[in-house]
Amino acid sequence: MSVLPADLAPFTAADLPHETLQVVRGRRSGLTISIAVHSTVLGQALGGCRVWSYDSWGEAVADSLRLAEGMTLKNAAAGLNRGGGKTVIYVPRGHVLSATERYEAMLDLGDAIESLGGSYMTAEDVGTSAEDMAVVATRTAHVCGLPSAAGGVGEPSAATAAGVYAGLLSTLERATGTRTVAGSRVTVLGLGHVGSLLAMRLASEGARLTVTDVNPAKHALADAVGARWVEPEEAHRVEGDLFVPAGVGGVLTSRVIDELRVKAVVGPANNQLAERAGAERLAARGILWAPDFVVNAGGVIFLDLMSGDRPSAEATQERVERIGDTVTEIFAAAETRGITTLEAAEELAMARLREPANA
Repeated sequence: MSVLPADLAPFTAADLPHETLQVVRGRRSGLTISIAVHSTVLGQALGGCRVWSYDSWGEAVADSLRLAEGMTLKNAAAGLNRGGGKTVIYVPRGHVLSATERYEAMLDLGDAIESLGGSYMTAEDVGTSAEDMAVVATRTAHVCGLPSAAGGVGEPSAATAAGVYAGLLSTLERATGTRTVAGSRVTVLGLGHVGSLLAMRLASEGARLTVTDVNPAKHALADAVGARWVEPEEAHRVEGDLFVPAGVGGVLTSRVIDELRVKAVVGPANNQLAERAGAERLAARGILWAPDFVVNAGGVIFLDLMSGDRPSAEATQERVERIGDTVTEIFAAAETRGITTLEAAEELAMARLREPANA
């Protein structure tokens, strides 16, 4: 059954710009599961499952809608024959899932996905793992990113980080005139799977690195790579070349943008802009922004290509590294046409969505 909570205004079920919104309470777990399918114009929708805490289930549903639309843009801009969708499993704030609850939630998710008739395929995302996807796979075939021991391709974190790094190099070159990481001043906000991989690679190549995370235990990583640690609320005020959002979305609020002291922003976090107007605000301040849905597409490229009929690690790596070329193309288009990098990236994605026959 699909429903639309009151706090999703101003949308109504009639004008919601998505093909499908399914909100169910898992019969085993009792958890609210929201699956949003934004578009299948280019093919089966692909997007991960996020397990996260919110103040209300309506906020979780709204997040699934935003993330699903972002996946449509991401998959299209990456040149994949995939539509966009996303799942969010709502966990009330303060509640920690037990192993049994998590297992039952994954079974419930599998049933919900199966009921969509193949329009949507899920994978791991924030708060889920390849092992979770193996549980989902016991209820539906429309899942990817399973552990290699279970015949899958594993988690896509390394590919996501590789794509972000390619985009980071292109952003660094555009903002500073050089692709040399050594000596560049970089702040990484968020040390999850992808953020940690980025931090370690940047440190190994000689970046002057500042890092932070909401989890104070991550301080150990900062010590291990010789990075400076700051508190999360101070990260955006660190003066440098690049600010790298690698945690949850919405970090680029008006206040944060006004307080940034960097030349460019590039990172793996989804939905970095708290408001669409943030793209204009960044441009007005002369801060270059690499659109997140382009930069962080390495993981979905990996999942799509390596889960296909003829997987090739070499071809997949080449496609992931081409993210840097796409970022460069977007920067050039934005400058030439006098538009924001967000508009340039959206136009790239929409061109594919308008011509699916040529995909």
